[in-house]
Amino acid sequence: MKKNVLFSFAMLLGFALVHAQGDFKAGIGAGLPIGDAGDLATFAIAVDLGYLFEVSDDFQVGPTVGYSHSFGEETDIVVDGEEIGNVEVDDVQFIPIGGAARFNLSETFSLGADLGYAIGVNDGNDGGFYYSPRAAYSVSEALDIVFAYRGVSLDGGSWDILSLGLEFDIN
Repeated sequence: MKKNVLFSFAMLLGFALVHAQGDFKAGIGAGLPIGDAGDLATFAIAVDLGYLFEVSDDFQVGPTVGYSHSFGEETDIVVDGEEIGNVEVDDVQFIPIGGAARFNLSETFSLGADLGYAIGVNDGNDGGFYYSPRAAYSVSEALDIVFAYRGVSLDGGSWDILSLGLEFDIN
């Protein structure tokens, strides 16, 4: 499954490069794990790379890939209300691969979403469906401030992060 997803993304990216009529985007963000992830991790970083094709003046779509790293924390083990010890939780990493869509509401504000599959990198992490709604504010022609919710649906739960970061137009 992972090989098929990687091959499909490589083909899509190759097609995008041959028909280069869009914008390369690179982003970096810091995140706060929430929900189940917030119980096991303290902080997260994410980097993204995408290529967006202009469908209309206000709408772009294209492939995206990234890397997300959540730093595990030490957590207490409690049984019947009594603390019996603690354990160091391993870091959690994903490589999300998917498609991106962006809609410009105005010259400075846009909404969008990334959808795809997040490959689990660390041991015992099988990955899952990846989704990331986002809002961006354009500071300049080449720089956006991005607020995003990044989620991965896992077997029996989800890994969720709220992130704030910067996105650069690298054309």
